[in-house]
Order: sequence, then C-alpha cells, then structure tokens
Amino acid sequence: MKLTDIRTYAIRQQVRVRFSITNGMECIINEHGISKVPLLNRPPDFNLEQEFSRVSDFTVEPVAAGNGRRAQKREMFSRAELEARIGAAPSAAHTVAEHDE
Repeated sequence: MKLTDIRTYAIRQQVRVRFSITNGMECIINEHGISKVPLLNRPPDFNLEQEFSRVSDFTVEPVAAGNGRRAQKREMFSRAELEARIGAAPSAAHTVAEHDE
C-alpha cells in the first residue's frame, strides 16, 4: 500500500485518513487527497512516503454527512485491515516472507 492508494481511497470514499509520523506529528489525508501535517510550520525534514511506509495504525473518519444524513463514527484500522478494505497489495516492508525449508 502506497500513499497514493490512501489518497485515492480518501477521495472515493469522502473520508479523512489520519496517522502518526515518527516525529510525533500527525498527518491527515483529506477527502480531496491532499496530505497535511497541521503542526508543521517549516519545510519538512522528512519524506512523507517513507514515513507512511512505517505506519501501522490509521484512523478513518467520514466527512460531515450534510443534507440531514447522519455522520458515521471514526474507525481505527491496522495497516493490514486498511489494505484489505481498499484492496491494495501489501507493501514489501509489511509482508512476511514465505518459503519452503
């Protein structure tokens, strides 16, 4: 699963996906597919794609429903659960190697 998979998912499902990065900040991918790190007030000293590859837990929250529809609750997903939900192939960093001995 790559960052672009999450961006596509966020756009199609009209959700926001949140995850923590190693410097203690949080990244939010909004319903427009835009990645934001709200507490970042200077140019980043990290690569978001690399940070994303290390993430194991995600929070998915629907965008406000509007038109009298009821908003859904936030949901927590592990990387494997989110990959299954969006149909993305597992990344090499999170795949357990299987081999015959």
